[in-house]
Amino acid sequence: MTSGGDAPGMNGAVRAVVRMSIFMGCEAYAIYEGYEGLVQGGSLIKQMHWDDVRGYLSEGGTLIGTARCKAFMERPGRLQGAKHMVMAGIDALVICGGDGSLTGADKFRKEWPGLLDELVAKKELTAEQKRTYQHLNIVGLVGSIDNDMSSTDATIGCYSSLARICEAIDCIDATAESHQRAFVIEVMGRHCGWLALMAGVSTSADFIFIPEKPPSENWEAEMCSIIRRHREMGKRKTIVIVAEGAHDLALGKVTPTRVKDLLSNDLKLDTRITTLGHVQRGGRPCAYDRMLSTLQGVEAVRAVLNATPDTPSPVICVIENKIVRKPLLKAVEDTLEVAKAIEAKDFSRAMHLRDAEFAEYHNAYTTTTATGHQPEKTTTQGPGKSSIPG
Repeated sequence: MTSGGDAPGMNGAVRAVVRMSIFMGCEAYAIYEGYEGLVQGGSLIKQMHWDDVRGYLSEGGTLIGTARCKAFMERPGRLQGAKHMVMAGIDALVICGGDGSLTGADKFRKEWPGLLDELVAKKELTAEQKRTYQHLNIVGLVGSIDNDMSSTDATIGCYSSLARICEAIDCIDATAESHQRAFVIEVMGRHCGWLALMAGVSTSADFIFIPEKPPSENWEAEMCSIIRRHREMGKRKTIVIVAEGAHDLALGKVTPTRVKDLLSNDLKLDTRITTLGHVQRGGRPCAYDRMLSTLQGVEAVRAVLNATPDTPSPVICVIENKIVRKPLLKAVEDTLEVAKAIEAKDFSRAMHLRDAEFAEYHNAYTTTTATGHQPEKTTTQGPGKSSIPG
């Protein structure tokens, strides 16, 4: 099942889960339209065969659909979901989605015994069906373009989205250079600045705004100073990237319009705003997301087959290019802690809660866009040797 916002690579995960399940001698089903399909049942729960997922790997979005489902948030909706799964003969669920979707799935697993008891009491299931399907296994795959889940280096879809942003900024660069214009680019990322940060690194943006590390108190003067210096050094274009969840140290929202007004009024630059919007979600997945979704989908089926009733629900992650299993709820809790740290204005903690590379990438970005630094002197000590004073 795919749930939440679509992400490039979700279809690769569906393909991998279906084919690995069949290879291991299991029956594979697709639940169409996310949790809505679980609640509605019927034709929205369909058995999948090997050929059904041919061509999925290179397709964007999710071919089995996704939808917001208020009904599943209530117990009667989850009751119907349990009934439809048992009627279809399903005792394990691999779900690809964001933190909300994965939390909902784990809650469903915890309620499973009680839901079956209630269905038997209502005579909607038999006692024999309850015994056969008394345990439900859940495995999570993180599909999110924001790369906002803790415990993993990358989420399915994030690198495709980053590539789309970089491609769009490269196109904007041409007209910015031609007319000596400034552009303010808004990218997705309500609580996570990974896309804005990595796009800043990848496109040599002049300034970025991310939720985890707001700019200094006098950011307006600081930003204008950096951009003015870049212009004095001969740069014909200006690119500022703003994450949709960007704010200042007081949590006041930093909007593209606010940034544009500063560039137009203080620096007298011809400034335009471009909001990339849903173009960041669409399109074919990049090679990395095709590989990641396939490897994680295969591991998800292994995790299902290895699970016992006492095994905590795992989420499949990638750490230093290795596919690993992590406790699903712990990953979700750590992810939510970032938003709490930001809300508490504890931005150093927010940066710490992201993976170690996040801070390193930010330092690399600030270093390579800094102005006014004198180069350190290097003294040659023979061929191939140098001494840099401390």
